[in-house]
Amino acid sequence: MIMLPTQTGAQASQPSLASTLPQLGDGNEMTSSAERRLGDRIARELYRDPDFIDDPVLGDYVQGIWQPLLAAARLRGDLTPELDERFAWRIVLGRDRSVNAFALPGGYLGVHLGLIAVVSSRDELASVLGHELSHVTQRHIARLMSKNSQQTPWMIGAMILGALAASKNAETGNALIVGGQALSTQAQLNFSRDMEREADRVGFGVMTQAGFQAQGFVSMFDKLQQASRLNDSGAYPYLRSHPLTTERIADMQSRLPLGTPTVNNSPTLSHAILSTRARVLSNPSAQAMQNWQIQAEDSALMLQPPAVQAGVLYGAAMAASRLREPAQARRQLARLQQLVTSDPEAVLQTRWLAVEVGLLARDLPPSKVLTLGQDVGLSSTAAMPTRRPELLLQAQVALQVNQTEVLNTVAQRLQTWVALTPNDAQAWQWLSSIYATQNQPLRALRAEAEAHMAQLDYAGALDRLKAAQDRLHGTNSREASADHIDASIIDTRRRQIEELLKEQAKEG
Repeated sequence: MIMLPTQTGAQASQPSLASTLPQLGDGNEMTSSAERRLGDRIARELYRDPDFIDDPVLGDYVQGIWQPLLAAARLRGDLTPELDERFAWRIVLGRDRSVNAFALPGGYLGVHLGLIAVVSSRDELASVLGHELSHVTQRHIARLMSKNSQQTPWMIGAMILGALAASKNAETGNALIVGGQALSTQAQLNFSRDMEREADRVGFGVMTQAGFQAQGFVSMFDKLQQASRLNDSGAYPYLRSHPLTTERIADMQSRLPLGTPTVNNSPTLSHAILSTRARVLSNPSAQAMQNWQIQAEDSALMLQPPAVQAGVLYGAAMAASRLREPAQARRQLARLQQLVTSDPEAVLQTRWLAVEVGLLARDLPPSKVLTLGQDVGLSSTAAMPTRRPELLLQAQVALQVNQTEVLNTVAQRLQTWVALTPNDAQAWQWLSSIYATQNQPLRALRAEAEAHMAQLDYAGALDRLKAAQDRLHGTNSREASADHIDASIIDTRRRQIEELLKEQAKEG
């Protein structure tokens, strides 16, 4: 999906897009470099959106699905080396409660927390991500952009952002959609039926090659079909941009091998926890937080399946922590810990939440905070964590403890992490905070600049690097001649960013 317009009567009466779009495989399309630049322009605005969220736990979950899909697409040849190198292949999470996911130019994908909250398994989410990934790898977006080549990239980008905003607020969306022919262009940017079928076919192959259960595709279609029958109220914008047809549903069902056993689609303990986390983060109102407490204390909860109980208890603990009720949060956590012992991943997620609760409470002495750090692998002898939530929790523990050895250990781990994943803005930000605590202002400013860069905010990055150079050149600055390596890196990065800003200005 590129756009999220509601189909009006006027739009529905227009000729079929399948008769006007280039045939699948037509090479008359925008270059991959041009598509990436347009994607960067749109993603830059999404990162600034108040609904953008970088939750390490949910991000880790989505990446655990996304990365195998990318690997499978490479193996199958759907993702070519050129696109693999030139496109971003980033997922942007949105706090929105609507059930939605969308592909954007240049290899960016958006996922609303509302989607994570309603899927029953990793396989169902993999089916949606595989479908959207295939829209990108099959260059559907480029063909649609080429169809609208009479519009400038700025105009197309503004209309995409407007349609995304319209999925949440029609008035805001319409204000962002520019030009007298905006509605017509929105309709043209919807995928054709042929493209939807191809994304189904390729996405199905990608997700099964990646090891996900094929039934996830069918059960997700069933979910969407049921929502469609209930007269889509707006909570399912995915249905408006990807309308289901009997043909598409039958095609997916026919791809299941004969005799395929019915899979129990009940959520696992781990999935129930993650689904709940998405619900809590997407609706942080005080009333919603209190409702989790009410559900947890309801005696009828004990009659529910373990996964339902785990989800409610996790939500209650998380909500209590955000309401600054640490004692209540710890009580619900204790109940949850007893329930999830049979699921190692759920045990790990519960441990992460326990550390979050302790950090938010700020009612523990340093020794107890260090104990929390040990729960996420923080010790000078422990190996470098392989999971992002653990590393970022270690950073928060280190800052609360404020001990030299602990700060040094976590700083080194963060340095290693960002060297491998330079687009991790939150990791750079925590590294900046640790450098500042260690009284290393130059490195703190440089890391803060890299955090801006990771979210394509070149102007913000340049501002931080200028501040670093001002400090370097200050007459009273002790570090003016102390670290030539840092000074050289800052100078080089400033020149690189200035070039990026010049290119950005040329694009309009």
